Amino acid sequence: MTPIQIRPEQVAQEMAEFAQKLGKGLSNLSNLGELESGVTPREVIYSEDKLVLYRFQSPDGKPASNRVPLLIVYALVNRPYMTDLQENRSTVRGLLEAGLDVYLIDWGYPDRADRFLTLDDYINGYLDRCVDVIRKRHKLDQINMLGICQGGAFSLCYAASHGDKVKNLVTMVTPVDFQTPDNLLAHWVRRIDVDLLVDTLGNVPGEILNWTFLTLKPFQLMSQKYMDMLDALKDEKTAKNFMLMEKWIFDSPDQAGEAFRQFVKEFFQKNGLITGGIKIGPHEIALRNVTMPVLNVYAAQDHLVPPDASRALRMHVGSDDYDELTFDGGHIGIYVSGKAQRQIPPAIGAWLAARC
Repeated sequence: MTPIQIRPEQVAQEMAEFAQKLGKGLSNLSNLGELESGVTPREVIYSEDKLVLYRFQSPDGKPASNRVPLLIVYALVNRPYMTDLQENRSTVRGLLEAGLDVYLIDWGYPDRADRFLTLDDYINGYLDRCVDVIRKRHKLDQINMLGICQGGAFSLCYAASHGDKVKNLVTMVTPVDFQTPDNLLAHWVRRIDVDLLVDTLGNVPGEILNWTFLTLKPFQLMSQKYMDMLDALKDEKTAKNFMLMEKWIFDSPDQAGEAFRQFVKEFFQKNGLITGGIKIGPHEIALRNVTMPVLNVYAAQDHLVPPDASRALRMHVGSDDYDELTFDGGHIGIYVSGKAQRQIPPAIGAWLAARC
């Protein structure tokens, strides 16, 4: 074995370069100022408890060419400004540029007062009232809906039980089969004692869920990322990109205890969207009742929602007008990568335009 030769002058040079990078990175961080949570102009249309319903304004001031508004239903477990992270990394802006009138539900930050909220409260309560507000504003019987991740599962449940209010449904990185062999998160969640967890903690802290997501890829999402951090801070632009992502990753709302308990049991542990048996309020949820046109968008390298978990929708949905769109990237890249911005919002806009 050839011995490793390290020359003192080489070590000194690398230490000097590291110190220079560190100083430059700290300087760039100090110049960033406050990091915004969402960049596209918007107005509050409706609010209730922690929930806020926003309507986004087109950057060019032009009215939407599609007269049927689109409601984005995001997950409870993360903040929805991932869809509007920066001017050049905004799914919302891309949808506006595609001629859509875009609304979004911000679920807010649950506290102890929300401990006993159920999926019935979220889906047949908050979500249904938001849909009715939009329908009334636009004098329409039906609107379009875009469900993202867990919000996609909510949207499927809503469309299955309130199909008369949904004209077209788009699901994005949405789990349908929660027990595919390659779903590491599902393997973990199926083995937790969710009753003990919720009965002990009440609301489930966002930090627990965030740590769970990070440990799915511990080297890439923790060790390697911070080893490469100085390169990410080399100038103010890349530093801002890095810190915006960090802000979003660690901005994790707590989860209302009863809703979390129900979601884990019915979706992860019983795989109810596939096997049936989910009851939310008075409604039995059956995907065969989702009969409106459906576009299912999934990411080929998604480690949180593997493609097979999403593609299972084709076999169970009741719609005769079903399409799929594959993005060659991951769960987060589908919102923020340049390639996604060029592909996904225009495709959604064109698909909806053909059906409105």
